[in-house]
Amino acid sequence: MAEHKKTLKTSKKATPTKSKKNEIIIVKKLVKKFRDFTAVDRISFSVRRGEVFGILGPNGAGKTTTLEIIETLQELTSGKILVNGIDVKKNPWEVKSQIGIQLQSSNFYPELKLTELLKMFASMYDVSVDPIKMLKKVHLEDKAGSFANELSGGQKQRFSIAATLVNKPKIIFLDEPTTGLDPHARINLWEMINEIKKTGVTIVLTTHNMEEAEKLCNRIAIMDNGEIIKIGTPKKLISDLLKKGFKREISKQKASLEDVFLDLTGRKLREE
Repeated sequence: MAEHKKTLKTSKKATPTKSKKNEIIIVKKLVKKFRDFTAVDRISFSVRRGEVFGILGPNGAGKTTTLEIIETLQELTSGKILVNGIDVKKNPWEVKSQIGIQLQSSNFYPELKLTELLKMFASMYDVSVDPIKMLKKVHLEDKAGSFANELSGGQKQRFSIAATLVNKPKIIFLDEPTTGLDPHARINLWEMINEIKKTGVTIVLTTHNMEEAEKLCNRIAIMDNGEIIKIGTPKKLISDLLKKGFKREISKQKASLEDVFLDLTGRKLREE
């Protein structure tokens, strides 16, 4: 932790590379190889400021590897990535100061309370935070004195998002944020993500939930076998499919089992 803090303090501030004003992430011909295996194969795309950008794909498509390279957690083999004008290869620590990464609950120290965890994360960026104010943003102020392992699944996910915001990042990365959550917790998290978006923060997320992608994402990149197959808005991607003559074999029901569940139990968030 001390080494991390020191590096952020002493690293020289990078001079942003000139890029299009509305593009906060630019990926050009990105390649990532693991020996003879190509996990990411010459992909190029950009993410606009203030949007929710989704990366979808089956397991092994390369989406997590792509995110980890943008987050500077892995080194690229070739290509170029700019985050808010900063080259991730040349200035990884400067990039780290611009982003927030969703942590898994297994990374939370079990002996620290939520307020103590937020202070610890803030110290890694050499910033100060008001832990109670941060917890209020994610509706967890009543859990301030609790430990992470005492939280429900939905509460842990909300706290992990609070942790991504301690350094006031311009971009946050969410990796399958609602996996394993019940409908109440999932809808609550969707609302929270939209609230964060309204503050101007750019959000990049991966998900296997197609409804989630359709509801949250301004644009979506669909990946498979290390390549980006297509990028577009959910509406445009669906429209293009219909233009090809696609028809569902079974007509879509006017309501789903989830609609029944929420109608009977209400939409209010439940805490365990």
